[in-house]
Amino acid sequence: MEDGSELRFEVVGLVEDDEGNSYAVCYNEAADEFVVTDQFGDLLDDEDLAQEILDDFFVLADESAPPEDPA
Repeated sequence: MEDGSELRFEVVGLVEDDEGNSYAVCYNEAADEFVVTDQFGDLLDDEDLAQEILDDFFVLADESAPPEDPA
């Protein structure tokens, strides 16, 4: 962080694009923040690409979630 503090992120998903590039979706619960890294663990500089990967991750996570029980 800019103030010298650190945030620890947990890898919550791996995403691969059509070109075979791998990305890690990471989450920090305390800050309720997601980040996307490349296969080497570096944050993505391209914010649009990072958002696209997050959007794909959320769609995949929603599709793989068990159905909710009817009330």
